[in-house]
Amino acid sequence: MTAIVGALAPIFLLIVLGYGLRRGRLVADAFWPAAEKLTYYLFFPCLLFRSLATAELDWLAVLPMVGALAGGIVAVFALMGLAVGPRRAGGGPAFTSMVQGAIRANSYIALAAAANLYGDPGTSLTAICIAVVVPTVNLLSVGVLARHGHGAQGGLVSVARGIVTNPLILAVGSGIVWSATGWPLPPVVDPLLEILGRAALPVGLLAVGAGLSLAAARRALPQIATASAGKLLAVPLVTLGLCLALGVEALAAVAAVLYNANPTAASSYVLAREMGGDAQLMAGIITATTLVASLTIPVVLLLARAVFGTI
Repeated sequence: MTAIVGALAPIFLLIVLGYGLRRGRLVADAFWPAAEKLTYYLFFPCLLFRSLATAELDWLAVLPMVGALAGGIVAVFALMGLAVGPRRAGGGPAFTSMVQGAIRANSYIALAAAANLYGDPGTSLTAICIAVVVPTVNLLSVGVLARHGHGAQGGLVSVARGIVTNPLILAVGSGIVWSATGWPLPPVVDPLLEILGRAALPVGLLAVGAGLSLAAARRALPQIATASAGKLLAVPLVTLGLCLALGVEALAAVAAVLYNANPTAASSYVLAREMGGDAQLMAGIITATTLVASLTIPVVLLLARAVFGTI
């Protein structure tokens, strides 16, 4: 437990630091959108591409992990529809934000945690998690927003276009293809990608903290609590059960559970705003899950360690 907390503490302290920098006005507000954009389109793709291009993975062994990852998300998505629904959520837009809050994971926090705990193998497995989860949650989120969002625009065509042009998906896909060739990365390119990739996690985590809103987290507490329980408890626990059922290898299973235990992605707010979701509720869910995840992730990891016998 001490090792888990020690590995996760710097991640959440960076998030707190980002929150303090934003609220203390030590950095101009114009910095944060630029930092997010640079991380999303350059630093993070470089990190993902290099981690997979140089990885030595047993791709057949990874397939059961893929099923557990997607299965955990789809199961909780269905549970939200059956147990909550638009009426109990307080309307269609609120329901869409609760659904997004329960299924979308923050990849920056997930990758930082996996890298600190498991090194390069953890980074490579988390990159696979991103390749599986990002398209899955985008399709599910856009589907529910198109049906229940207020005055929603767009649909499956627009989300399909967004997925195939997503820089993270492109980086993961091209990294897998490069790994399959067996070629080493060129001498100059490899260190360049390594340097750029190192910037992804600190800058990304600071930006996560800068985007938190405690005021939003105090609103609509029942909806926020329900979405948070779905994201931080239901999704990782269902994923853990599926990993057991599918016989996922220990490290891959823990990586899958860790990824699905992470708080809601900040990108959920943008999608809620653009497609008629409840953006203020979405901001509250993002903030609440990010804060509470500092407590739940160590517990979920400790459980996964006990079940799969790895750390």
